[in-house]
Order: sequence, then C-alpha cells, then structure tokens
Amino acid sequence: MTASFPALRLRRTRASAWSRRLHAENTLTPADLIWPLFIASGDDEEPIASLPGVSRWPVARIAERAREAASLGIPCVALFPNTPHDRRSERGEEALNPDNLMCRAIRELKDAAPQIGVLTDVALDPYTAHGHDGIVDDAGYVLNDETVDVLVEQAVVQALAGADVIAPSDMMDGRVGAIRAALEENGLPNVQIMTYAAKYASAFYGPFRDAVGSRGLLKGDKATYQMDPANSEEALREVALDLAEGADSVMVKPGLPYLDIVARVKAEFRVPVFAYQVSGEYAMIEAAAAAGAGDRDALVLETLMAFKRAGCSGVLTYHAAHAARLLGI
Repeated sequence: MTASFPALRLRRTRASAWSRRLHAENTLTPADLIWPLFIASGDDEEPIASLPGVSRWPVARIAERAREAASLGIPCVALFPNTPHDRRSERGEEALNPDNLMCRAIRELKDAAPQIGVLTDVALDPYTAHGHDGIVDDAGYVLNDETVDVLVEQAVVQALAGADVIAPSDMMDGRVGAIRAALEENGLPNVQIMTYAAKYASAFYGPFRDAVGSRGLLKGDKATYQMDPANSEEALREVALDLAEGADSVMVKPGLPYLDIVARVKAEFRVPVFAYQVSGEYAMIEAAAAAGAGDRDALVLETLMAFKRAGCSGVLTYHAAHAARLLGI
C-alpha cells in the first residue's frame, strides 16, 4: 500500500450503490445454483416438516420443477429419491432398477426441459434397509470394494437413463476411477463426475435423512467412511485422489462450516469446486427468519455469496429457486 489516510480513504468506493457494484470482487447469479429435488413414490406433493418450504415431488410433477428451474435461469437440478420401505433391502438392489424413482425422474426431467442439467446421487443409503451408503458385513462395517462394484452399476444405470452428472456421495475409496472406467466402456464419455470428495460425518444432515426416509433406519454412524470434522489435510488427499481417478469437479459437504476446506481446495488444485449447503444449514436459516432473528432474503444471499468468495464455482442449495428470484429482481 503506497498511500495512507487521508489520501487513501477506502470508504470512497463504498459511498454509493453504483460504485459498490462496480468494485464487487465476486458476483452471484442464478447460473451459480444447483437445485436439489426430492422424489416421492406417491401421486401428491409431500411437504417435509423439518425442511419448511421443501417438498418431495411425485415423478409426474417433477417436470414442473424442471420448467421452473429453466425459467429462473438455474442450470442444473440434483435428484434424491425417497425409496419406499418395501423396496429397500440389505444390499440396496433397487438402486440398480432402471425403472426406479431416480431413473423415472431423470427421464421426465430430460423430456420436459432437455436444456437443464441433471445431477444424480450415487450411494446406497436411499435404497438400503439399514441406512448406510454401502453393503455392510455382520459387524456393521461398510465394505469398500463390494460397495464400489454396486455403485458402478448404479452410476451406469443412471447415466443410461439420461443423467448428465454422476455425483458419488458414498465416500468409498476408488469409486471415482471405477465409475469413470465403466462410463467409458458403456459409450458414455461425456457424462461428468462431480465427486463428493470431502464429505464430512456431520451433524447437519438430519433433515435430509427425513427427506429420503432414512432417519431411524441408520444402525450406528457413518464415521468409518465420511470424514472427521477435525481434519483438513485429509480433505486435500481425498480431492487429489478423486481428480487423479477422473473427476471433472469436486464437492465439499457441508457448506458454511467448511468454507476453509473450500478455500484450501481451490487454492491447491485450481479446479471447479462446489459446495452443498446442506439441509441443516437451510433449516437454521429458516428458523432464524421465522424467529425474527434475521431477514430471510438477506441471510440467503449473504450465505450464498460466502461460497463464491471462498472459491466455489457453484452451490447446491434448497434456497436455489428463492435466491434465483431475488437475483432476478
């Protein structure tokens, strides 16, 4: 810095709205948003009590959400099924059914709005009777290599149904490379992989488990495969491994409590980094607004801008549609 006060007054460029816009270092637009959508097996919209304002949508109405996303300028939606309990099993075989909720929703979305990207979750927790992301042994430990074999089949099934981006969220070692090889072998070279590279064993996932019907099913916890919240160097190793195996982009999950991880990943690798503003984060903003502790619109936009400032290319957020409307004003 070559000048000092009063020659240098940093408030000068903040004195008017036009100048603040001109000097903004980061921008937020609807194109930065990915909208997570939950799929229901019934015929009606199903509001989710722990996620006020968020619903599960029947396959027959998922096209409405696709057209809404397109009209708002949101480029991509992410799908998560609430598999009926009678379709869940110990090994999650329903994940491989080409006519499961996920695949039917993919086809509906691509028919209704082919210009919208469809990102699909690859993990077994929406399909298992025990709520874990993979196959468990008699001691309750999630088996890595056996699970990867199933995840590969799941990813190909989703890609053949029309998924544009495969997003493995299971945190098994080696799954990105195996999925990339299978996509190539099946003539699907342009299907992207956005890997949940640094997914932490977090307390912020509770409402999501309500949304996909896995709360109460989980036996034990996910600490043997999701990351320890105490670790950051390990996150860089996870990202490096996934990139080496063929990931096109990486994700950090949860969001705001892990902005330091986002920033470190971006600085270290200079690749597209995404963050998932998870269900617990969304629910806290909604609760704060309902209690009068903060303005909802301001809280939504400020938190989303924080992701961009940290280095995110985009954000998965349940506030996507609301934020896009605010940004379109």
